[in-house]
Amino acid sequence: MSYMGIDIGTSGCKAAAIDKNGKELAISYREYDVIFPKSGGAELDSVEVIRKCLEVIKECTSKAGNNQVNALAISSQGEAFTAIGDDGRILSNAMVSSDKRALPALDKILNQIDGDKLYTITGHTAHPMFTLFKLKWFKDNKPDVWNKTAKFLCFEDLLQFFLGLDPAISWSLAGRTMLFDVRKHEWSGELLVLLKIDESRLARPLPAGAIAGTVNSEIASRLGLAPQTIVVGGGHDQICNALGAGAVEGGKAIYANGTVDCITPCFEKPIFSSVLKEHNLCAYDHAVPGNYATVAFSLTGGNILKWFRDEFAEHEKAMAQNTNRDVYEIILDKMWDKPSNLLVLPYFSPSGTPYFDTDTKGAILGLRLSTKKGEVIRALLEGGAFEMRLNLNILENAGYKITDLRVVGGGAKSNKWSQLKADVIGKRVSTLNVSEAGCLGAAMLACSAREKIKVEHLAKEWVQIDRTFKPKPEKKKFYDDKFEKYKALYQIVKSIHI
Repeated sequence: MSYMGIDIGTSGCKAAAIDKNGKELAISYREYDVIFPKSGGAELDSVEVIRKCLEVIKECTSKAGNNQVNALAISSQGEAFTAIGDDGRILSNAMVSSDKRALPALDKILNQIDGDKLYTITGHTAHPMFTLFKLKWFKDNKPDVWNKTAKFLCFEDLLQFFLGLDPAISWSLAGRTMLFDVRKHEWSGELLVLLKIDESRLARPLPAGAIAGTVNSEIASRLGLAPQTIVVGGGHDQICNALGAGAVEGGKAIYANGTVDCITPCFEKPIFSSVLKEHNLCAYDHAVPGNYATVAFSLTGGNILKWFRDEFAEHEKAMAQNTNRDVYEIILDKMWDKPSNLLVLPYFSPSGTPYFDTDTKGAILGLRLSTKKGEVIRALLEGGAFEMRLNLNILENAGYKITDLRVVGGGAKSNKWSQLKADVIGKRVSTLNVSEAGCLGAAMLACSAREKIKVEHLAKEWVQIDRTFKPKPEKKKFYDDKFEKYKALYQIVKSIHI
């Protein structure tokens, strides 16, 4: 038997089958594209996403062979929701985190409830990425669809629905909606009244690791799952990533390097700090029962390398096709080894923490005719690492020192990129024996529920450090000086309205 973790991201979905020792037996992946409608914003085609989720489940169970999956859990991107009709049909695309059309809705909501009170209930500061404001925009701009909608579901609960369950949403994912009371662990009646939405139109909140139900027998057979396969509460992708990286104790944090760059530390109690609030650093549930987390993130994240690939790497893409190599591996091979002379503000989409800035644009400063492609690549990645350093400094100045930084995601596959992170941030970073932390974390929750083993025990047993990268002393002063310039760059670019 095996346990499946499913990870539904912004650019693709994965499923991995994991055995009782934490070994990856099989993995499957499908990519999809973000849609940018004429009205602005950023969406996913939810029909396509669910179809590809079912495809990866079926392909993964087929690859796993005799190690039949008997429990699964789902790791999901936050905030994005999909409207479902009475007949079970999908009625809308999903507005993803970087969709900022809900900005006017944010102002309307904050005219009805004080921002401090909103933070006290939800552990989050107001931003148009959150479901509360997206739902308000949806209600105001698509009233016909709103009135036809029986359920508004995030991707964890949406996939559960298409597996035949009465959908349930994990506490951490519910927290990302800003409709959830993160201390009482229930939908906030005050916020539901404010939005004029009944609780019955949302999924049931459940803690991570709780059994949500059983996959419909016909669907299970079609997908190659064992009869009576249980579905277990998973969580927000960054929380599942943290669990899958073994960041389950105070002082430990995961540095997830994917579509979104995100650092998620573990706290042993909920922390509602004025310093964290001021810098938009939230407090919500961890996957470990009783523990909490925050997320420091950049919405541009690894997308900046995808942007470079799509716009400037035709030669590298052709080389990848001809040599059967990964195009990102080829791009990173061309990256400078020495620090760049460029300075990048990585706001190629709305920013994440600490500013929650939807207007300031990205910038590449210092270009010359002599600038080479390899230097630009390095500068783009330096910019992303500087943004994470900025967030880490805020956390540490608030008293939450992080001593164990674990890197996962696409960027963790590159030793050059991991070393760059260590040099720019000025901390040791470690890579792990984990290829897909989100899937592994979800699989841990599935295994924990099926086998009655504490998830913290599984995290310690299944996750091992592979390699540690230390900051190089000869680069420390350069990056310390450049970091001061980086902090100044934001204020300069912000003052220029383009």
